[in-house]
Amino acid sequence: MSKIKLITDTTSDIPSALAKELGIEIKNIPIAIDGTGYLEGVDFSNEEFYERLLAAKEIPATSRINCAEYLESFTRAAAEGYTDLICVTINGKGSGTLESAHLAREQFLRDEPVLAAGMKITIIDSKSYSLGYGYPVMEAAKMIAAGEAPGEIIAYIQDWADSAEIFLACYTLDFAKKSGRISSAAAFVGELLGLRPIIHMVDGGNNVLEKVRGDKNVVPRVCALCQKAIAAGGEYIIVRGMLDEPAEELSALLEEKLGYPPKGVYTIGASVSINAGPRIIAVVVRGQKRPQ
Repeated sequence: MSKIKLITDTTSDIPSALAKELGIEIKNIPIAIDGTGYLEGVDFSNEEFYERLLAAKEIPATSRINCAEYLESFTRAAAEGYTDLICVTINGKGSGTLESAHLAREQFLRDEPVLAAGMKITIIDSKSYSLGYGYPVMEAAKMIAAGEAPGEIIAYIQDWADSAEIFLACYTLDFAKKSGRISSAAAFVGELLGLRPIIHMVDGGNNVLEKVRGDKNVVPRVCALCQKAIAAGGEYIIVRGMLDEPAEELSALLEEKLGYPPKGVYTIGASVSINAGPRIIAVVVRGQKRPQ
């Protein structure tokens, strides 16, 4: 009989209490703020991080989870009798965390052949951020509890990685300017014109899809983009920063247009808010599966 363990990281934005309830092991992303090191999910909540982010002298920086941490988790899981370990990481194009997980698996297979013989390790590049992989990992945990086979669970997570899309709207250009994504002059003009970029995140990449003029036009436009991208009956999840009202408006509008509510409303973590800022709203949608 299979005994399955799930491991992911804090960029998945799975609330810690829910992760504990579902039996998901969460690895903490290291973050440096003005020269001091912290761990996401340990030293502050998402809401507390927004305040630190706004007060920081320089843009905080995230680091990869190191190989040793994964190796320790793999070894412990094998010793506890797990037959299958599924590790889902932050987008491999945006972090070295995926590489750390692969290196740890190689070392585990080399150094612990007896333990390794009893446990299969599957590492999945989510190609996404936030609930783009946090949601399917939570659903995968429910599949484990229901007695689903490892292959079915892996296929489900991989399908999400191949079909998830995120539409993220920024209500300020401050962080795009600070991170160097746009020039100070462009940010100044953009703010004068009230431009609000909508970023499309898919298959590990991200690009500014369009720029909406005025706050009042953000929610309707994000809603329209989601309606176009989502698969028939596909799940969607609302993600927000420190702005409650736009998230509530977007949730209500999408429910009206699609005919069913979101699978939840969650707060964005450090890895995305560092670059986009805390004044954002986003929607994760399960779109059409893309050929790989």
